[in-house]
Amino acid sequence: MKKLTLLKQFSVVTLIAIMLGACTSQNNPQTPTNNTNMSKTQTGALIGGILGAVIGASSKGSSKGKRAIIGGAIGAAVGGGIGYTMEQQAKEMADELDTNVNNNPNAVLDVDNDLIVSNTDKYVKIMLRDSMVFETNKATPTYEAARKIAKISDVLKKYPNTIVQVVGFTDSRGSYEYNQKLSEQRASNVGNTIYNNGIQNRIFSKGCSFNKAVAPNTNATNMALNRRVEIYLYANQNDIIDACVR
Repeated sequence: MKKLTLLKQFSVVTLIAIMLGACTSQNNPQTPTNNTNMSKTQTGALIGGILGAVIGASSKGSSKGKRAIIGGAIGAAVGGGIGYTMEQQAKEMADELDTNVNNNPNAVLDVDNDLIVSNTDKYVKIMLRDSMVFETNKATPTYEAARKIAKISDVLKKYPNTIVQVVGFTDSRGSYEYNQKLSEQRASNVGNTIYNNGIQNRIFSKGCSFNKAVAPNTNATNMALNRRVEIYLYANQNDIIDACVR
């Protein structure tokens, strides 16, 4: 009897997670679908639902079956909500910046991609080529770049709890120390440009000098690929990465 009850609870929780995932897909029809992979939202809902059911079933009070259903529903909603929020922010950022979400890991190697919006289950990343943002050997965004960066702030105003991390990268010409200072200045100035547009988000910046090159610094084309600023958006502090080494 106990085994049968647990099986029923798990079946209910799984059904709840699938239903929530389906509802999210309907509410966000622009999210790409794949026949073999669940979306991040559906995955979050499923995991959240199962964990919620376990917690609900183990708590004291009314029958375990009811507690599992309630716990599963809450867990699925929370788990799915986080995934949906990050996917939605990525899409809104891409729309605001007149581009599409591009999760191809090789996109950064295309010299024609001077702005890339991508996302994982942990964060949204916006990559900006230095050539689009700064004049040569300068650390202050140009007027046109500042206008484009301001669009990022416009989206963030709707998500005040999102944590913003701005990271600067250079090529390997010059000393490590010189490039460290330049990368810090560029990241800081982009971060200040975002902040000064009136957002309430927590925001911080760091420089990586010529660490984490996306291509060998062997020619002018590759060096141009390595000179960039990356803006990371996180749902919570535990997801923050060290962008200089990952």
